[in-house]
This record gives sequence, structure tokens and C-alpha cells, in this order.
Amino acid sequence: MRKLIVLGFVGLLAQLIDGSLGMAYGVTSSTLLLAAGVAPAAASAAVHFSEIGTSLVSGFSHHKLGNVDWRTVSILAVPGFVGAFAGATFLVSLDGDTAKPWVAGILLGLGIYVIWRFLVLGGRRPTFKSRPSARFLAPMGVVGGALDAIGGGGWGPVGTTTLLSSGRLEPRKVIGSIDTSEFVVAVGGSLGFILALGSQGIEWSYAVALLAGGVVAAPIAAWLVRKLAARVLGVAAGGLIVLTNSKTIAEALGASGAEVAALAAVVAALWVSGIVWAVRQERAARQTADDDEVELVAA
Repeated sequence: MRKLIVLGFVGLLAQLIDGSLGMAYGVTSSTLLLAAGVAPAAASAAVHFSEIGTSLVSGFSHHKLGNVDWRTVSILAVPGFVGAFAGATFLVSLDGDTAKPWVAGILLGLGIYVIWRFLVLGGRRPTFKSRPSARFLAPMGVVGGALDAIGGGGWGPVGTTTLLSSGRLEPRKVIGSIDTSEFVVAVGGSLGFILALGSQGIEWSYAVALLAGGVVAAPIAAWLVRKLAARVLGVAAGGLIVLTNSKTIAEALGASGAEVAALAAVVAALWVSGIVWAVRQERAARQTADDDEVELVAA
């Protein structure tokens, strides 16, 4: 029961981050399930079944607040479904012990990418051009869906960062559209897992616990998407992902307990430093914006 309560809080926190940044629900949840000893396929399956509910509530909330570009969602949905179904089938075919360090490596890479996106780029907002074309969106959907199923997360890091960097949609519509289309991706991945694993191979209690926390957080996150400092949340989420998965990879490579602890200490120190730097950058940006506003009023 204690583990299920903890997973409920994990789902709540992960959905708050995901609904605000357009990424990290699956990556965060899968990372913690792997750390708890759940097999990669079972972890990703539990996350995808919980995402059916959380993404549905999140998409509805974003729609009500005008954060969704439905043309983008309609183009992304089918390729994302196909990619997720194929990725789930591939992951189940791998041996659990063999797959775990590889999945952890994918999650580690995604975590680093999340940090890079929000720390190095500083959360800069792009200029908006023409809306993304089907030729641009369809391949992104297939790759994002497949990576999402294999790694337990990846739809947001691939979709959100690609659309943001393209500058073709304003940030709130990028996040809302990615979160909304994730419902179809979650259905595709879930069907793949249930056909390959069978219902007995899925940790339903984990899925329900994650779902409960995520459903509570989804409408809050949709509202907070305009309020929270994206770069601070992005660095905090990415750091947690990097810390946990670097530990998993080190253990898989045969590192001793002392070596794993030393690695964790170094990564944790870098993580805290990154958060502090992000907070300072956010304060500096806000101060600059306030000063510009004062100068404009004075003029």
C-alpha cells in the first residue's frame, strides 16, 4: 500500500511537470518504476495505461483553455499510434535484464536533452512561422511514438522540443497539442503491450496509482502552463531522470556500491548547481523584463 501511495504522488508530480512543459510524465514515471525493480516492458506498459486517462483529462483541460492546435493533433495522432504499437511489440521481445540498461540509456539521453533544452537554451521563445506541415509532423510522430513505448517516455521530449525549435506554433499550443495527441499514442502503446504481454504481465495496481495522481494534477498543470518558470522545472525534472538512470547503468556495468555512490554524489551536485543557475537566470530575466517595462512607461 505504501508503494502505491508513493506512485500516486509520482503520477501527480510527473503530470504537473508534463502538463506544464509538454514532457517528462513517461520518462519520470518509468525511471522510478525501473529503480523500484519493475521490468522495462511492465514499467512502460503501466505508464502507458495510466497515460490513457491522464492524457485524456490533460487534453480536455488544454482544449478548454485554448491551448490546442487540432490540425497538428490530427496529423500527429496516427503516426504516433503506429510508432508506439511497434515500439511496444519490440520492447516485449527483449529479455528484461538485457533491456534494462538499454532503456535506462535512452531515458538518460532524454533527461540530458530535457536539461539542455531548458538550461542551455534558457527557455527562449521562438518566433512563429507558418504552421507545421504533414511532411514535418508524420515522421516526428512515428519516431516519438516508438521511442515513447521503448523507453517508457519520449513523446514529449521529441515532440515538444522539435515543435518549439521549429518556431511554428506558440509554446502553449505546442504543449497543449503534444499532451492531447499523447492520448492516441498511449492507446497504441497499450494495445501493443497487452497483445504481447497479456493482461497478467501488466502491473495494473501501478497503472491505477499513477493514473490517480496524474488525473488530479492534469487540470492544474494546464492552468499553470502560463504561470510556472519552465526552465527551472525542466532542469529539476531532467536532473532527477539523469541521476536515477546513471545509477541504473553504473550498476548494470558492474560498478561497486562505493563507485555508484560517488557517481550519484557528483550527478546530484551538478543537478543542484543547475537548478540554482536556472533560478538565477529566471530572476535575471524577470528583472530585465521589469526594467524594460519601466523604461517603456517612462518614455
